[in-house]
Amino acid sequence: MTTIHSHTGAIAIRHAADADARALADLALLDDRAPLTGPALIAEVDGVARAALDLHDGSVAADPFVRTAELVALLQLHARGTRGSADGSLRRRVGSFLRPVALRA
Repeated sequence: MTTIHSHTGAIAIRHAADADARALADLALLDDRAPLTGPALIAEVDGVARAALDLHDGSVAADPFVRTAELVALLQLHARGTRGSADGSLRRRVGSFLRPVALRA
């Protein structure tokens, strides 16, 4: 879970759990869309769910009555980082810089 403190409150970005089903359904209802169907990331401000991102298709459900554009951007950034570490591409890119170099005497 990532937590950021801002002038608007504490922002938490985390993977949605089974206990978040009601919050995800509420966000979908507020956003006038179908509920997210796959694994999701959820953005909370001071413990209140404000936006969520489906990790399979990238669709978003967000509270239209509060400012959420920055939250959605954070969710997308976090999702890209999560996918990069899951498929190993980030590890390969970083690993290529960390390989030992043979020293010549």
